Amino acid sequence: MPKLRGEAFWRETLRSAHYVVAPMVDQSELAWRLLSRRHGAQLCYTPMLHAQVFLRDANYRRENLYGEACPEDRPLIVQFCANDPEVFVQAALLAQDYCDAIDLNLGCPQMIAKRGHYGAFLQEEWDLLQRMILLANEKLSVPITCKIRVFPDIDKTVKYAQMLEKAGCQLLTVHGRTKEQKGPLAGVASWEHIQAVRKAVNIPVFANGNIQCLSDVEECIRKTGVHGVMSAEGNLHNPALFEGRNPLVWEMAEEYLEIVRKYPCPLSYVRAHLFKLWHHTLQVYQQLREELAKVKTLEGIVDVNRELKLRCQEEIANQKEGEKPKEGLPFFHWICQPYIRPGPKERCRENGDSATEKGVQGKRALEEEEDGNSELLSKNKQKKKLRNPNKTFDPSLKPKYAKCDQCGNPKGNKCVFNMCRGCCKKRAFKEVADCPGHGLLFKTKYEKSLSWQHSQRGIQTPEMSQRGDAEVGGTAMLKEAGDS
Repeated sequence: MPKLRGEAFWRETLRSAHYVVAPMVDQSELAWRLLSRRHGAQLCYTPMLHAQVFLRDANYRRENLYGEACPEDRPLIVQFCANDPEVFVQAALLAQDYCDAIDLNLGCPQMIAKRGHYGAFLQEEWDLLQRMILLANEKLSVPITCKIRVFPDIDKTVKYAQMLEKAGCQLLTVHGRTKEQKGPLAGVASWEHIQAVRKAVNIPVFANGNIQCLSDVEECIRKTGVHGVMSAEGNLHNPALFEGRNPLVWEMAEEYLEIVRKYPCPLSYVRAHLFKLWHHTLQVYQQLREELAKVKTLEGIVDVNRELKLRCQEEIANQKEGEKPKEGLPFFHWICQPYIRPGPKERCRENGDSATEKGVQGKRALEEEEDGNSELLSKNKQKKKLRNPNKTFDPSLKPKYAKCDQCGNPKGNKCVFNMCRGCCKKRAFKEVADCPGHGLLFKTKYEKSLSWQHSQRGIQTPEMSQRGDAEVGGTAMLKEAGDS
């Protein structure tokens, strides 16, 4: 059959999907996708897969795609991160029989994407992206799609989208934030950018950003004209978002845990899901948060969910008539509802004195340093501080290292070339030189080798001369015998 494109692909293969679950690393695994599909999701993406690892590692392929094949889990789009056209296409060829399309991740803004040179950190390399999509569009039997973030400038964002369409992209998901908008700095996604892209291209467009409930989905489609809306955090806090329902948190947890029994996944995935699903309830029952963090088995998680259910039911039974939700929540904490990420200032206030007074420990505690300066410490750093009270994390107090002349890494203090060990080794080998500071003795070993060779020649020379004299003497005797 010919490969469907654009509108026909969205309408026939993706069944005109309007409600989409985003690709989320370690969070959009098969069990969660099936739960979301039961509650209104019409299309799901796999977690982002690393193309190079997928290509070389059979176990990675089995654990992340092959072992999760399920007839109920369609339509499905497999997302890859990649920065090499050949690697991307070869990995996609191994995945295309298990999905309905291949998506190229051009939206990940995290530091790991910067180090690996993929995701949103490729958005300036238009020539590379054109080559990747052109080759994929030519070689694959399924359509190629892209998920992008916007530029601050709308016109540049539109040209970017048009370039991807021209290269062969058949569906575009536009996250209305720049790559700098992440974590506490996420802010509000720009639907204006998404609307401009939708008007400028002829392929289907999905919107991503600002989706916390079904009314947000409907408003986004109305304002931007997109074909569908993708949800990530909204879906994690309420998997029934696309149904327009706000179920009880323990009911969703029970249903999810039942699916996990049938389609197992790492316990870390399950724990992470429940931390988000129970987010507001765990602010009230801190002990259950600690138990969830320590539990080692699926049955243990089931027990924690049972305890959470009992406590919430007891609280409901003792609830006074007309009582309203606390902390400014739209619903009581035991009901699935969105989590609004605080900005930097709100986060500091949330984790500072006010949180201490309420007896609620935030994700980050504001610690006072001995010198009077305040520093925002992670839990990991707080543990290190407990082990070593004198430890400091002030970057200005860290020792300064001289840099290698060649690569910029810290150089060896006693290196004769002023280099790090790696660069020093290459140079010393090339020049047959010594560097005692790094314990590299290429010159010394070479001289010892020459000395040994000379000594061997000195030993062999007398023997050779004696053998030669004997031969000369023997020839003379034979000559004398012949003459007589």
